Amino acid sequence: MSVILEKSSLPRYQKIALDIANAIYKGDIKEGQKLHGRSTLAGQYNVSPETIRRAIKLLEDVEVVESSRGSGITVLSRENAFVYINKFQNIKSVSDHRQRLISLIKTKEEIDREIVESIDKIIDYSGRLRNVTTITPLEIEIPYDSSIVGETIEDVKFWQHTGATIVGIKKQGNIILSPGPYAVFEKGDTLLVVGDEEVYDAVRLFLAESCVR
Repeated sequence: MSVILEKSSLPRYQKIALDIANAIYKGDIKEGQKLHGRSTLAGQYNVSPETIRRAIKLLEDVEVVESSRGSGITVLSRENAFVYINKFQNIKSVSDHRQRLISLIKTKEEIDREIVESIDKIIDYSGRLRNVTTITPLEIEIPYDSSIVGETIEDVKFWQHTGATIVGIKKQGNIILSPGPYAVFEKGDTLLVVGDEEVYDAVRLFLAESCVR
């Protein structure tokens, strides 16, 4: 039996029917030729005679072979064998698309769950922030040519230069809350900062001065 059929998830008798149909289509077994008896085929495929009977019945139903008492199993049509093989290829194609769809649905569910978790974190953070201060975090984007890109918060001594506290960093649509001193600035990051009324100008000036000339 072919390796492909061995690895497929089809029932054993369907695999055997396909294997025989393939042999007929390739010309290994000719039209009008007699197949081995069921007992011989059972030994060849290492299955029970009942499994062989079911496999031959599938081929009989689509007129690939004909089985009669006393005459054995006769090959009727190479063309019908080809049609039978294609039918299962189409079924496999539909099955593959179905598995791909299931995989995409699972991925979507994971993304939806991550979105909900991110929203919950934002809501939780906003609630805690209101309990601590009435100051609303300011959003300031890091210029692409800033020299702080690739550096950590600690490396650039952000608080010492600006007096601002970074409470979050937006990275590619995600929000990192309460980043530690080793968080690395990246191109496209947007800083969420809090501080006194002079913080905004101080941060803007610091970022402008950090730009590569």
